[in-house]
Amino acid sequence: MTLSPQWLDELRSRTTLSTLIGRTVKVQKAGREYKACCPFHNEKTPSFTINDEKGFYHCFGCGAHGDAIRWMTDQRGLGFMDAVKDLAAEAQMEVPAPDPRAAQRQEQRATLHDVMAAAQDWFVTQFNGIAGAQAREYLKNRGITEKTIREFGFGFAPNSRGQLKEALSSQGVDRLVEAGLLIKVDDRDPYDRFRGRLMIPIRDPRGRVIAFGGRILGDGEPKYLNSPDTPLFDKGRTLYNLDKASPASRQTGRILVVEGYMDAIALAQAGFEDVVAPLGTALTEHQIERIWKMVEAPILCFDGDNAGQKAAMRAAVRSLPLLKPSHSLNFISLPAGQDPDDLIRAEGPQAFGALIDKPQMLGDRIWDHEYAAEPLNSPESKAGLKKRLSDHVRDIADQDIAQHYRQDFQERYQQTFFPKHDSTTQRPQYQRQNARFKSDYRSLNAMPDTKSVLVSGYDLRIAKGILGGLIRHPSQISKHFEELTLLKLADSQLQDLLSELVRQAMRKETLDMQGLLTILEQTDCYNVAKGLLRADALNFTFNRKMPDPAPSETIERAYADLGEAIKVITARPGLEAALAEATRRVQDNLDEDSFAEQQRLRQAKQEFHERLVELTQIDDVV
Repeated sequence: MTLSPQWLDELRSRTTLSTLIGRTVKVQKAGREYKACCPFHNEKTPSFTINDEKGFYHCFGCGAHGDAIRWMTDQRGLGFMDAVKDLAAEAQMEVPAPDPRAAQRQEQRATLHDVMAAAQDWFVTQFNGIAGAQAREYLKNRGITEKTIREFGFGFAPNSRGQLKEALSSQGVDRLVEAGLLIKVDDRDPYDRFRGRLMIPIRDPRGRVIAFGGRILGDGEPKYLNSPDTPLFDKGRTLYNLDKASPASRQTGRILVVEGYMDAIALAQAGFEDVVAPLGTALTEHQIERIWKMVEAPILCFDGDNAGQKAAMRAAVRSLPLLKPSHSLNFISLPAGQDPDDLIRAEGPQAFGALIDKPQMLGDRIWDHEYAAEPLNSPESKAGLKKRLSDHVRDIADQDIAQHYRQDFQERYQQTFFPKHDSTTQRPQYQRQNARFKSDYRSLNAMPDTKSVLVSGYDLRIAKGILGGLIRHPSQISKHFEELTLLKLADSQLQDLLSELVRQAMRKETLDMQGLLTILEQTDCYNVAKGLLRADALNFTFNRKMPDPAPSETIERAYADLGEAIKVITARPGLEAALAEATRRVQDNLDEDSFAEQQRLRQAKQEFHERLVELTQIDDVV
């Protein structure tokens, strides 16, 4: 019969786990969970917890973990289908009728499991025999112990086109082909896929062999060869060593992800048993989702060479559309040219442990990669960095998470290229330069133009006008997220209000003025907001009370002017910084190009001031 994941999820949701377990174990309420003495090992102090909301139990003593079905199979001793039928009867759910085709597929998979088990036994026999001497010597040179060899089931495939085919002939050639053990090309006789290779079994979460990885011994390509996809094995969905790492992670609360199976084996031997590896490909979306079911922030430990770092970045980028609250990726950077096995053999397990104790977060990895992607020695290259970061943010589906990344990257960018300097800590030569610039700045603002004289006191007033406009037109906040998160206001009350406006716009897609004011009533920002709405001196078009209903051209004019004001005030620091740099260059080396650039920036700054003045003029448009 076919039991879909949706049907099984419904069955679990209809089963109250604490009630089910409470029939045979004494349970006690503990906050939002229940606790009990673990039925799977002897203990006097309860370490067994039951979470009805999430539908699982977990013992912090022995690591036992599962859902309602697992409880019935592990504690009650029932078979899977018997457990499902008993739970379905209590939940008043009908078990789906048998599907002949599904039964046939299940029988086929069971048969293939037998074939793979027989192949594993044969490979191990060859490894321990005369033919396996080279394979045993290879593992000895890599420091792999006898205990590890047994636990991970190393085997050997002789360099022959037909030995395995002959040895497992009783399984049938067609089944050997279907299991990926033989290669069949057109009408030619099938032949052994793995030849002259150290064999590493790949197991499913239940510990059954479903595929093999083979490492060449001696010369030849490819260096590593995996089984093809079969009814048992999907390379993009399978993680090597998951059967051992899953119970280990319950003890550590951690999962390590490395590039390949030899890295995973070396780490497990060194005591890091909570380790998995993809199988010759970059970490896939399915594998990321699978790992997140065990831990919220797995640690990726890829090699220190260029290929390893590129693989880490591919995993980072691939995770962005999948990100969800509290779920992310962490990274460690290994020394250049080393893999985990190299590091452990050179410096011991403690060196690797020190790295994973201080992992790098996803945002840091993306920033570092893009920052180092090209020399940032021109305005164009700096703009390129900003665009690449923005592209990554757009790939994040969860908008709350996307906004946090957007703000984080913007703050890094601002701090990197437009830092705020503390003049009290500057060295004397920079103080002298700034003194010269300040003199030049005063001369610029004293130019014989009446409008430019008015501008010098506008910054705080502009900020108040923008905040008042955003309160009147909350729909515009989300349209200017990027610019608004760059604004840093000297007035702490205004800055708190701005942060609250952005925060509320992130939480709610649609807001009107009254709804926003109702929310602000619960904060310390309410009186400031009401004061801005009553500020009659703020003559921007977007601060004026709209008629009801307002003509579309009036609304469009207000929105356009609000956007323009935000653009002008956020662009001013960059423009002034560029003008300061141009002025410094003129003072250091006065030539035609530097003087022309300084004058161009002065003109641009003047035009910005004039536009702000225009925005405040009372006119007949509204």
